[in-house]
Amino acid sequence: MEEGSRSTDFVALGHPGSDRYAGLETFANPGASHVKMTSDELTAVCPVTGQPDLYVATIEFWPQALCIESKSLKLYLGGFRNEGHFCEALELPPDKVRVTLEQKARGGITITATS
Repeated sequence: MEEGSRSTDFVALGHPGSDRYAGLETFANPGASHVKMTSDELTAVCPVTGQPDLYVATIEFWPQALCIESKSLKLYLGGFRNEGHFCEALELPPDKVRVTLEQKARGGITITATS
């Protein structure tokens, strides 16, 4: 994760649309020991068939000094819309962050992948 703003000088927050996306932004941890963020707006395409895959993404982390700003996360997730990815290909350090992707049913099958 790229470090972004460490203060309240956010690039995208407070502005409509996604024109101002500048990467994942952060802010000083106000004292949280665990953060869980869930979005049902993650979309990618199957790298084999090109069909759209819809996901519920749950991101859990145990912050140290910084927390993730939610609008920048929303815009980051939106960046996968036209990219081909397998949800089972997650490679993240489970001691730092846990990401769970629940692929909404396509062909009657729901897939859940956790890193």
